[in-house]
Amino acid sequence: MAGGMKTKTVRGRNYWVYIVLRYALLLIVALIFIFPLIFMLVSSLKPDLQLLRDSGSLRAFVPYGDISFDNYLAAFRRVPLARFMFNSVFVTAVTLAFTLVLCSLAGFAFGILKWPGKNIVLAVIVATLIIPFDTISVPLLLIVNELPMIGREGFKMGWLDTYHVQIVPFIADAFTIFLFTQYFRDLPREIIEAARIDGASWLQIYRRVIVPISGPVFATAAILKFLAMYNQYLWPLMTSQKEEFRPVMVGVQYFFQLNVAWGEIMAYLSFITIPVLVFYLFLQRAFIESIASSGVKG
Repeated sequence: MAGGMKTKTVRGRNYWVYIVLRYALLLIVALIFIFPLIFMLVSSLKPDLQLLRDSGSLRAFVPYGDISFDNYLAAFRRVPLARFMFNSVFVTAVTLAFTLVLCSLAGFAFGILKWPGKNIVLAVIVATLIIPFDTISVPLLLIVNELPMIGREGFKMGWLDTYHVQIVPFIADAFTIFLFTQYFRDLPREIIEAARIDGASWLQIYRRVIVPISGPVFATAAILKFLAMYNQYLWPLMTSQKEEFRPVMVGVQYFFQLNVAWGEIMAYLSFITIPVLVFYLFLQRAFIESIASSGVKG
């Protein structure tokens, strides 16, 4: 009897040691990932001389000394930050909305419907993932420069310096289609067959059956697409010469002209990080559910 109680006590101690070590490890990993954010936020409040002096020590992570929001005010004065932010959010939101609809429909066609040659078509689409965007950026630029458009200035040729050129080429992408396809393939076929027996069309099945139970994959696709579009730099730099259409990432280069102000750069980066954090926190639960469900299936 005493031996059994001693064994349970040892097991209980081992369990708590395991819990402590586990959370200590998780805390260390979290700190590793959050340190750059802390450094950026703290540095945005310091003048350049203090920022550079503290950057080689742990004082870089401590808000002390001459702390103020002057760098944020200076950043707004140096670049049209509000306009750049609007452009990035608008382009990202519109592209994201079209992407989720069109790519999910494509994933539905590849993952649920049966039609000849779909595996070959899907293989060709997935194969485009190996092509770097840098290799097709110049041909794509020449193509969009010859496309017609009706705008405020009337009919003209070329999409340069427009929102169209930053949105349309990125609505459909191979990875998002593949993501939806794989998720829809793992859904129970019974619910689809039941809906077909009840007389539902394929579009009704997509809208009323598939979409309501596919929140995790929509959240995952939304986060990944949001990050890809919000961090666009090369393509907007090539296609947008007017500040009226430039996004926030292109605005970073403004701070490296003439005198480099590191405090203003940190303030600018801190400000443009806010939409990313808000969007992720909004979809955090669904994103984690998607990862957890993938682990269970594996």
